[in-house]
Amino acid sequence: MTSLRRAPRSRLFVLAGIAVALAGFLGWFATGPLHLASAGDTPLSQGKPATASSLEGQGYPAKAAFDGDPKTRWSSAFSDPQWIQVDLGAPVAIGKVVLTWERAYATAFEVQVSVDGASWRTAYTTTTGTGGVQSLAVSGLARYVRMFGTKRSSGYGFSLWEFQVYGSGSAPATATVNPPTTAPPTSPPVSPGGNGGNGGTGGTGWIDAPNPVTNVTASHEVPPNKGGFHEFQANCSVSRTNLGDDPIVFPGLPGASHLHTFMGNTTTNAGTTIESLAKGQTTCKAKGDLSAYWMPTLFNGDTPVNPEGLQVIYYKAGVTDYRSVRPFPKGLRFVVGNAKNTDADKFLAATEEGFECGNSYKNKNIPLTCSSARDVKLNIRYQAPSCWDGRHLDSPDHQSHIVYPVDSHTASGWVCPDSHPVAVPKLEFKMAWPVNGDMSKVRFASGAGPTFHYDFMNAWDERTLAAMVDGCIVAARQCDPRGHDGRDDQQPAPYVLNENYLLP
Repeated sequence: MTSLRRAPRSRLFVLAGIAVALAGFLGWFATGPLHLASAGDTPLSQGKPATASSLEGQGYPAKAAFDGDPKTRWSSAFSDPQWIQVDLGAPVAIGKVVLTWERAYATAFEVQVSVDGASWRTAYTTTTGTGGVQSLAVSGLARYVRMFGTKRSSGYGFSLWEFQVYGSGSAPATATVNPPTTAPPTSPPVSPGGNGGNGGTGGTGWIDAPNPVTNVTASHEVPPNKGGFHEFQANCSVSRTNLGDDPIVFPGLPGASHLHTFMGNTTTNAGTTIESLAKGQTTCKAKGDLSAYWMPTLFNGDTPVNPEGLQVIYYKAGVTDYRSVRPFPKGLRFVVGNAKNTDADKFLAATEEGFECGNSYKNKNIPLTCSSARDVKLNIRYQAPSCWDGRHLDSPDHQSHIVYPVDSHTASGWVCPDSHPVAVPKLEFKMAWPVNGDMSKVRFASGAGPTFHYDFMNAWDERTLAAMVDGCIVAARQCDPRGHDGRDDQQPAPYVLNENYLLP
């Protein structure tokens, strides 16, 4: 048997010192920007498509957290909450998530998983996050995995060097493991950056109209009574509020948007379709109006402020020849304005009087102060485009298929451009929020005043909408929600809807 020689005592001290130094070195890696995985322990998430609620800048993209490079990172905007998620490509059985934080970490966050991107389950939650490298046991079947941060550790954003999702070691399940709930996440979400009215990149692109209108040219005719009223009202109250859902910009992604206040249909959520709206109820007076209307929630500091009672949504003629206005096609949807807008003049141009508050008008932004009289509220009247291309129910940016009329600079007045020749009703949101006095902390969930915008998904009963358009807009009348014009010179005026707000 070969004997082992003892190492000299001095060498033992040296080796011990090296071991201590190495332990410290490895300890730094354990809390620094590197995660040391065992050989062959490749994350399922590496190199997969990633999205995030926001970016600190173009140098900190979502994909940097999934590229396997410890020198690149994702970093969010400097606000709560924010999220980042990865698409694994198909539902797989997962067993572990490893988050390698930069110094800007989350003290409170959730790991959420989904098999379809529509229904999400909270697989891990904490309010005492410590940053560094966090290895979390997260089990179940998932295609999408999300870190949803609700509280930052500092004034910076949330930042991850790496976000790694590992398999459970078992074969992918054939049945749902730990099935996700159908409810949206409980944490308040935010709006992702990018294009589109809400700043998002989601949606399904161009959606063809099942019954396109292709035989129409824009009217340049001069009608009688061109300066009169051609409108009716949809009076609707808040149906749901403080939800981060947006079925136009982020269909099937609960919590992917900033907080919204919904009116009209009572079922609107991230998974909303025309078919689901048809099964809902409405907070609008006209029972045939099952449409979904929504806008960013208004906040006074951290307190949401909802419009009280019935709000007015005008349906008007946006073109001079009001006789050419047609009803919206079923399923038409669009976004009015832009949640990332910084052009206050452009915002003001789409309003009647800008932000109104007491005797203060034409404000490009929410005024810093407002009369504190009891009946004073913050008001906005924001107008939608009203010229449709006749072929699409939606477009990739949720706006290109419907545009504003143009001034012909002739007797024809405002006309639709040839590219979008079909005149449809011009929506005008007239919203009033019960807030006044010191307005310095009043903002929208999307940001400052010029970021105000709204979304619309048409689910009117087709016969009812057609009757209201023909009986009020085309007939050059100023109607209430029953389709009644009460002006003296219109007596006895007809009603389009009966006393129950239904089409006879």
